[in-house]
Amino acid sequence: MQALTDTEIEILDKTIETDLKKLIIYNDDVNTFDWVIDTLIEVCRHTSEQAEQCTLIIHYKGKCSVKEGEFDELLSMRNEICRRGISAEIH
Repeated sequence: MQALTDTEIEILDKTIETDLKKLIIYNDDVNTFDWVIDTLIEVCRHTSEQAEQCTLIIHYKGKCSVKEGEFDELLSMRNEICRRGISAEIH
């Protein structure tokens, strides 16, 4: 089998990267900062600092990408976040 060239490796790397999806959480007027922070720590395995930063971004920007990964990995996280009353989508 022939070894891949640098260009072929670069193309494969870019192809793999495009398969990654983003888990986005949206702001609302219902959930508290603490509830969203606790959810990010428990569901997405964020550190408390990560969770606090994401929550502030959600509050001030209206949304935040809180996790990147393959669709199947993010789906269970999204479902649990939504079960907790927080609006989330995978893009």
